Amino acid sequence: MTENGQSKFFITIISVTSFGQSKSTGTVSLNNNVPITANFTLNNNTSQVTLVLTGPSDRWFGLGFGSQIESGFGMSDGDVVVFTTATNPNLTDRNFAGTQNPPQDVQNWTTNSNTVSGGIRTLTLTRSLTTSDSNDFQMPYASTNSIKIGGVRAGSANFNVGSHGGSASAGFATLQFTTLDVEDFSLRATQIYPNPSNGEFLIKAKTTLREVNVYSQTGTFVRTIKVEESDTTEININGLQTGVYLLELVNDTEKSWKKVIVN
Repeated sequence: MTENGQSKFFITIISVTSFGQSKSTGTVSLNNNVPITANFTLNNNTSQVTLVLTGPSDRWFGLGFGSQIESGFGMSDGDVVVFTTATNPNLTDRNFAGTQNPPQDVQNWTTNSNTVSGGIRTLTLTRSLTTSDSNDFQMPYASTNSIKIGGVRAGSANFNVGSHGGSASAGFATLQFTTLDVEDFSLRATQIYPNPSNGEFLIKAKTTLREVNVYSQTGTFVRTIKVEESDTTEININGLQTGVYLLELVNDTEKSWKKVIVN
């Protein structure tokens, strides 16, 4: 393989091993008087934020989030989502504008589920981490480590968005994001053992494996080993010279690379 070919070969190895992450605030309750909880999850792979929001099922409720939302704030800064059966769709994207009802703006949230149980409504909502709407609170994955929220509900079973009845029906919190350990079911999660070995080893994959291409450390093709569909595959490449070999793991949708040592 040429020097340029080797460069391309190793660039491929690097590119297929990178993957994103997710981080979440966990579920946070605002206070005893406001049956509102919120859970934000940011996904770096999909560039989406998922908000699981709960509130009372018999009246309107809303959640504001932004950089200055805290107890006593003037409702002049922040992004808002409000659920009420008085609008279509029931879930609306809004923004704060002083003490008046928060006006609707571009609808960027998608309602994935809406369930009611025991007087509590649970909404699962998704949106892009960043949008072109200047009224939206932007949540770029790398720099969003916390978020301030304020939840409000109607003081009575009234579906018209209006005054929330003061501090008795409002709650505030600052949520911190924690990186999640997401189990990887791609070829890159494949395990090889023992390693080093005499050329006989096991490959344990979490997804379908079709074939294994063996290359020398310098990128010279050695052989292809066809694999029957199985969680664990026995591989025998003994008889090769001792040294480092690269395995190209292949299935119908992806490739990944592993290094083995033959001694």
